[in-house]
Amino acid sequence: MATIHYDENNRKHRFVRSVVVLILSLITFVLVWWFITYMADLNAFPTPDKVFDALIKLIRDGDTMNHHTLWEYISSSFSTFLKGFAIAFAISVPLGLLLGYIGILREFTAPWIEVVRPIAPIAWAPIFIISFGLNLGPALVVSVGIFFPMLTSIIFGVQRIDKNWIDASKTLGAGQLQMFTKVVLPATVPYILNGMKVGLGVGWMCIVAAELYAKQLGGIGHYLLIMTDNGLWANAFAAIIVIAVLGLMTTGVAEYVSKYVSRRMGLEA
Repeated sequence: MATIHYDENNRKHRFVRSVVVLILSLITFVLVWWFITYMADLNAFPTPDKVFDALIKLIRDGDTMNHHTLWEYISSSFSTFLKGFAIAFAISVPLGLLLGYIGILREFTAPWIEVVRPIAPIAWAPIFIISFGLNLGPALVVSVGIFFPMLTSIIFGVQRIDKNWIDASKTLGAGQLQMFTKVVLPATVPYILNGMKVGLGVGWMCIVAAELYAKQLGGIGHYLLIMTDNGLWANAFAAIIVIAVLGLMTTGVAEYVSKYVSRRMGLEA
């Protein structure tokens, strides 16, 4: 029987390896989960079979208690998430570029950022929702979670730009605006995408916090809250799985876009 050797440069080999590792990882995760729930015997920590059964019923029948489908919950959460991402992106990209490029401005604003950054988004939820209403408030909670990973990544990216590029553009007669648009911005694109990828994952972590105080919007986070309030732990874990899948999907898309753009820019083989 011929022996197949793994070739790291072969795309098919890398794909098969990734699939095998993913399957083995998920199987191990479920086995560990089962072992922990069996040994601990906690009502609030159901076994995987109960959770997956609740997940199938949620997909098939929706929320029979409140008569909403799973897709209605997901649609509400996704709408809030997209608004939050749009707000964070629109602010963090130009601000990160400016703070990374202008040293004195970065030093001046650093204390503000370091004071606000550690505050958990859930702390802002009641303030934002009362101040800006149900249409904008929950989105702002999500945007806080996405904003800081993007901002710090962009600032770091600008500071990492090769000084020789800056000097060369000056030698060629580029002005400040040209240098910013032709050198700084293109060189920072991979860092923007990397910060976006991290921020998207954090953004889904903020959904429950956003929907905790915005029950009228529904959303998968609100469904999770309802299930925990009623002690339906398997259903609550099913909601957690839905949130995790949504997070994996969005970060997966961001990862694909990041690699595609990097290849187009000649930064990745």
